[in-house]
This record gives sequence, structure tokens and C-alpha cells, in this order.
Amino acid sequence: MNHSPFLYAPNGALRAPWRIAIFVAVTFVAWTFAAALAAPWLSTLTARAGVPGAVESDVGVVGLLCAHLVCVRWVDQRPWSAVWLGRNAARPTAWLEGWGLGASAIGIPCLVLVAAGALHFAPAAPGSWVGAAVRVTWFLLPAALLEELLTRGYVFAVLCESVRWPVALGVMSVAFGLMHLPNNGATVESITMVTLAGVMLGAVILATGSLYAAWMAHFAWNWVMAVPFHSPVSGFPLATPNYQLLDAGPRWLTGGAWGPEGGLAAAVGMMAALTYLYARRGRREES
Repeated sequence: MNHSPFLYAPNGALRAPWRIAIFVAVTFVAWTFAAALAAPWLSTLTARAGVPGAVESDVGVVGLLCAHLVCVRWVDQRPWSAVWLGRNAARPTAWLEGWGLGASAIGIPCLVLVAAGALHFAPAAPGSWVGAAVRVTWFLLPAALLEELLTRGYVFAVLCESVRWPVALGVMSVAFGLMHLPNNGATVESITMVTLAGVMLGAVILATGSLYAAWMAHFAWNWVMAVPFHSPVSGFPLATPNYQLLDAGPRWLTGGAWGPEGGLAAAVGMMAALTYLYARRGRREES
């Protein structure tokens, strides 16, 4: 069968721009249907639980998962491993490794800043620490999955196939950073730090072969700032019962109102993680 070179590559596969266009279209349709069908009862459920903001993430995850199903299994006719969601990618060690990387990359810099006096804890309105932690976790978990599926799922996989992986990683990391421009208090420095975080999370996928690991790294990064440290996450203040983390140093170091992830200290943590992942990927390729 003769295929149009405008639509198909020499190997007979649909070209990358068309595959991505189909993914975007299916995501839009599935997201719209999910919002119409599931959002009403999800809104009631999350409002009762005190996490109304989780609805958008829940609906978005449904739409993106549907788009992945259509594009990976029907359009490309490939296994889930093509987007790092296969059975091996879901191994427990990948989840744990991702969590440990994300938690340590931001947790250690935060501890150093507190020890140095650049960040300090101050009293806040009393409340239930456990209750707030559950609600924040409920909010952050789907939000992290939404962003991973959007910027490091199918589109990232297609770009890795059509261009060299460093180019794909750079493009999607810049897109990840720009997605945060509407956040409260966004600056050139904070968006640069988020872009670097995108590089780190993409490197988690390339080193471990697991999008689940990147999801856990992303979730752990946000969770450590929000739950034990009670600091803002990407400019968003979350629940801070009993105590809160306040900025007492230069913004370029601590991140200021954006949160610790917006400062140079977080960049050091991310570079340490990237060094580990570079060595980790080398060992994986040799095995």
C-alpha cells in the first residue's frame, strides 16, 4: 500500500505532528466529556472533603488517560511501555526511587536553609496537622499525575522518537516551565527553576524507564514543601496549621513567596539529582 509522505514516514508510521495533533484532539474531547459527566459529583465529593481544587486535576487526568489509550493502543498500536507505563515501569522500586529523588532534591535544601536561618518556622493558626496533610495530599497527587501525563507522557515519547531525546527533553521542559507563568508571583527566576525541574523529571523517566517514578518524584517534591515544611508550592499557599515556613533570606536563594523551589538552593538539589540520574542511566544502558 502506498502512503502519502506528507502523512506517513518511510517506515509506514504516521508522522509525529499528526500523532501529536490526534493526541491533542482526543484529549480535548475526553476532557470535555469527563468535565460534563464526572465533574458534578466530583465537585460534591471534593467539596465535602475540603479539597475543591482537586476536581480540575481529576478531570484532566481522566481526559489524558483516555487520550493515551487511544493514541498508544489504537493509533500507534504499541504496548504501554512505549510511554513508560508498562508493567515493568510499575515495579515497586521505581515508585520508591522516584519518591526518594523528589523528596531529597527539595527536602535537603530546605533543611539547609532552615539550619542557616534563611528560612524559619513561625506560629500559624491552630488546626489539625493530619487533616490538612490528607487534604493537601489529595490535591497534590492527581495534580502531579496531570502534569506528568501532559508534558512527559505521549507527546514526550513521540518527540523522543522523531528528534533526539535531548531536544525533546528541552522542548517539554520549557513547556513545563511556561505552564506555570499564570501562577501567583511568577518571575523569570521561578520559571527558570520550574524548567530545570522539568529537566530533572524528564531525566527520571529516561533513567528509570518509568513515568510512575517521575510522577512520584513530582508528587514528593511538592508534598515535602507543603506538608512537613508548610511552605507555598509554585506560588500557591496551602494549609499551614500550627506553623508556617517564612522567608528570611535573599529571594534568589530561598525562592521568596514562590516557595523554596524558586531559589538557587533548589537548583543545587536538582543538579545533585541530575548527577545521580546521569550515572543511573549509564548503568541502565550497560546492563
